[in-house]
Amino acid sequence: MLTILFVITLNFFLFRVLPGDPARAGVRDPRLTKEAVEAIRVRYGLDKPVINCFQSLNPVEFGDCFINPLDTQFIIYVGNLLQGELGISYHTNRPVADMLMEMLWNTLLLIGLGQILAIVLGMSLGVLAAWKARTAVDHGALLFSLTAWSLPTFWLGIILLFIGSSYWGLPIGGRLTPGTVYNTSIERWLDIGNHLILPTLTYTIVFLGEYMLIMRSTLLDVLSEDYILTAKAKGISTFQILKDHALRNAMLPMVTIIALNLGFTVTGAIQIETVFSWPGLGGAIFTAVNRRDYPMLQGAFLLIAISVIFANLVADLFYSYLDPRVEDS
Repeated sequence: MLTILFVITLNFFLFRVLPGDPARAGVRDPRLTKEAVEAIRVRYGLDKPVINCFQSLNPVEFGDCFINPLDTQFIIYVGNLLQGELGISYHTNRPVADMLMEMLWNTLLLIGLGQILAIVLGMSLGVLAAWKARTAVDHGALLFSLTAWSLPTFWLGIILLFIGSSYWGLPIGGRLTPGTVYNTSIERWLDIGNHLILPTLTYTIVFLGEYMLIMRSTLLDVLSEDYILTAKAKGISTFQILKDHALRNAMLPMVTIIALNLGFTVTGAIQIETVFSWPGLGGAIFTAVNRRDYPMLQGAFLLIAISVIFANLVADLFYSYLDPRVEDS
């Protein structure tokens, strides 16, 4: 709760440090008069003091402070949060909560699938590399994982976009094919799945290398423990040693890194969503920064903070299942 309170406060002031006026952000019309800009500021409460009502030098506004000293942007922001309101977007004039929910499902669909594939493939490859340590299999897995982890996300996305569209006939972006009429929901989901192939593949490759390297390193440390040597001396097969003794202990660092990555999953991969024009949270945050859309940024970052905190809580609870010593302590 203390972390969430800190994030709420930081969110409010962090984005107001950005240069420029939100009332003019994104507007290129030279006919926009000072009166129109001021009307926009009044519409969204930007004419009010940020936090200190007595900071105004205007005698009229200074006198109003004695009537309503809590009429500041920060107090109004906190009050709206306590009522479950995230505000109205300056750019779209829509409730931020509704926009975040729409984009959140799109992001979870894209990034969630990529995370699942990266976890399964990365852990499997890490176990194989540790099992075949210091062999050609291990060296090949290390080379592939280091290469995948070091590739810039946007560059890999562009390369896969070119290959997929030129040789595989896959769509180059978006969530649905424009102008398509779907007779059934199955056809619609098939089209969404077709658009998901390239961005999901990009995300999987980027995270697969990280999971593989961590799993391999952790498992090698576990396999050097005395109880593993004792199990080998008893004649237990390598497969049984990995399954019954080594994997459970090697999973603790993996749970930590997976929980952190899953917490940040809701933010979306801004670069991937930008390259493939996917309508998710990553692109929404990028647009909101450019347009100084304070309510959208505050809502998105609050969602990020809650997701990371919840993911770490799940990881702590899962620790006690993997290692009973954690629960005892």
